[in-house]
Amino acid sequence: MPMETPAGPARHQLEMRLGALLRLGVALAAAVVLSGGVLYLARHGMDHPAYHTFHSDPSSLRTLPGIMEGALHLREREVIQFGLVLLIATPIARVAFSIFAFCHERDWMYAAISAIVLALLLYGLTSAA
Repeated sequence: MPMETPAGPARHQLEMRLGALLRLGVALAAAVVLSGGVLYLARHGMDHPAYHTFHSDPSSLRTLPGIMEGALHLREREVIQFGLVLLIATPIARVAFSIFAFCHERDWMYAAISAIVLALLLYGLTSAA
């Protein structure tokens, strides 16, 4: 049987919290997307699409403030988009949580690696135009 290190129970508790964070984020994102889909079908389920004319996505779907405002006003496409933003934010929140957890454990190497990963994730999200 492997010996239990003093950091073993703390590491296990950290992994359990990270798992709960991921499950909560995915469940919340799925619920938001589902509610947006139900709203969309309730309002536009019987519409016939006009394929002969191209209609671009509204600009409110391309920016985070536009998505947030539309979701608050229960505009169905923005609610769906907000659910997708939550889904993207879930692993980012996991990395941010990991930084604080590693700092709490005084594991500076893993905290630094997690901070670099978080910086790369945020750079990738903000630099893509």
